[in-house]
Amino acid sequence: MKMNFKGLNFELIDNRIYLTDCFGFANAKEGQEKRYFDFAEVQIAGENHSVHGGAKMFQSSEWGKLKYIEYSDIGNKLEIVQASKLVSVTTHFQAYEDTNTIRVWNVVTNLTDEPITLEHVSSFECYGFGKNGTDSVRSLYLYKFYNSWHVECQPVRLSFYELGLFNGNRRSMKRISGCNTGSWSTKEELPMSIIEDADAGKFFMFQIESNNSWYYEISDHEKLIYLNIGGPNTTFNQWSKVLQPHSDFETVKTAIVAGDSLNGVLGEMTKYRRHIVTPCKPDKKLPTIFNEYMHLSWDNPNENRTALVAPAVAELGVKYYVIDCGWHDECEYDQLYMNVGKWEASKKRFPNGIKATVNLIKSYGMKAGLWIEPEIIGYECAEMEKYYGDECFLHRNGKKIITSNRKFLDFRQKKVTDYLTSVIDRMVDYGIGYIKFDYNQDCGAGTELNSDSLGDGLCEHSKAYLEWVKAMMERHPGVIIEACSSGGQRMDYKTLSIHPLISTSDQTNYKKYPYIAGNILSAVLPEQAAVWSYPVEALSMTVFDEDTYETVNARVDEEQVIMNMVNSLLGRMHLASAVHLLSDNKKELIKEGVAYYDSITAAKKQGLPYLPWGFTDFYKDKVASGFVSGKKLYLAAWNLGGDGVMEIPVDIGAVQGAKIAYPLRSKEELTFTANGVTLKLKPGSYTARFLEIDLA
Repeated sequence: MKMNFKGLNFELIDNRIYLTDCFGFANAKEGQEKRYFDFAEVQIAGENHSVHGGAKMFQSSEWGKLKYIEYSDIGNKLEIVQASKLVSVTTHFQAYEDTNTIRVWNVVTNLTDEPITLEHVSSFECYGFGKNGTDSVRSLYLYKFYNSWHVECQPVRLSFYELGLFNGNRRSMKRISGCNTGSWSTKEELPMSIIEDADAGKFFMFQIESNNSWYYEISDHEKLIYLNIGGPNTTFNQWSKVLQPHSDFETVKTAIVAGDSLNGVLGEMTKYRRHIVTPCKPDKKLPTIFNEYMHLSWDNPNENRTALVAPAVAELGVKYYVIDCGWHDECEYDQLYMNVGKWEASKKRFPNGIKATVNLIKSYGMKAGLWIEPEIIGYECAEMEKYYGDECFLHRNGKKIITSNRKFLDFRQKKVTDYLTSVIDRMVDYGIGYIKFDYNQDCGAGTELNSDSLGDGLCEHSKAYLEWVKAMMERHPGVIIEACSSGGQRMDYKTLSIHPLISTSDQTNYKKYPYIAGNILSAVLPEQAAVWSYPVEALSMTVFDEDTYETVNARVDEEQVIMNMVNSLLGRMHLASAVHLLSDNKKELIKEGVAYYDSITAAKKQGLPYLPWGFTDFYKDKVASGFVSGKKLYLAAWNLGGDGVMEIPVDIGAVQGAKIAYPLRSKEELTFTANGVTLKLKPGSYTARFLEIDLA
């Protein structure tokens, strides 16, 4: 029996089923000896992991033992069932009408009458990258999406050879791997990668949908190169799971796609991501947000500051005004994080009550928002620690986990979710329409309480947390709930399938943000990717005490305002800073930027990423990035100290016209040919413009 499903080819031989081709990208090539490989890995404790492979998650105990049972192929869903003596494995392949991307995951069932312990279960595995296997390691490239605080989404392209995979004998022990252990799912690397076969001109992209620990590896066997992707395992994530008799375990979901170009696979993954995101009615029009935090109130808001700033923000056309950290608790602002947990409004900073300030914001025609970090309490918040009790916290080695002045709540505990539900209810009762859910530290490998392993405890807690978030959205359908984790430290598509938008960075330097904004559409939908725009950079944390109209306008020129607006036009605009102190002409630039942002909402929600120069990095002096919607390319162009001559290729259709769409007062030279545009900006400057390019 041979079977094809949306570019995946399977073959049944001697009661075993194999994936023989994956989008034409991996597995047996024409003229090569055909080899057959499994597409699921299950390692069971106490069972032989027989391969001479070092630390590789490969040829696990059930690999080679799984026999074909049955399959179901209905419409866009294929399910293949295999079984060994100990477990059955059902591999799910989900396709979609408008994209070549396929979602893949496994469900393992214990077939025995005794508990078994899982140590590793893959979500997907395939073989055969490179026309000549390990002879191709110099022409196979991996894009690893490095990620960290202030430097989110930084892809680096290196050959398999440079990453340590050589053409040795029949196999090696070297892994090219990506891994996260902990509750910040993206603190070092995004759970996604792209493999480029330079000889064939093909690209293969995958993402792992986990809001905690995950793992992938690329290595070789019998001179063929394989990819294994999925959630946590024992070796690298301190995860194991006891599976009771006749019970199931479901892996994290993954997504795979192949194509002929970098922009092509990014576009297909973008279309797929739109299928898995939960709709949010109040966010439908992608409203602009003003947040007091960045370069303004920081952790120290109060009712007088909001009263001073809100009228000016409303005049700019902003829809939501958010008060960030500090609206709660009575301690000094530099003691907040070690004391948070009650989430009651501060009478010290809001003596007339937070509701009075919310009503003030609403009186200017805006909706109000507040910040919260629900997953933790401050380590000195004795009142809430006593209220919850020891069982409501994550533990390791018999002690509550404490990191960065925080203790971590366990969302599997009803007492935790009940109290925090009452907090969210109270916040909504203040009259707000927006809540920013932040999470500013990683708890580590997990918790030993009520779990089979640290990693198991983390997975179950993380699952319970997102279930609670989803319940809050259903309970308050008129409220937008943003995700944030010290910027983009939990920028995964398990989280993003629930939250309508996410903070992409805490980057405080507007001249560096283009390096993040220029790549971010590869990782996050444009309608979800929140980018700060802070036209007025504060000189200190006490900006309200130091800055005046004169000092601000002396150091902030129009180009600084324009660049900050352009930074946020590709994604979700999060305006911030002391905009109330700007001169009228600079306020007009902001107002124009907000209006233009609103005008391209429909296009953005259909847009597919377009990176004319590929990915950018912090050493470039020019950046160009955009999205295609219909027959139009929306493109941000940044000159970051370069010579100002930006020759930008366009290979997705003949260019029919081009204009600078923001700001309209621009007089820079813009010309075009059928193959691209040329924009001339001031040499040596930090300058940005937003273009609209008409395509044939």
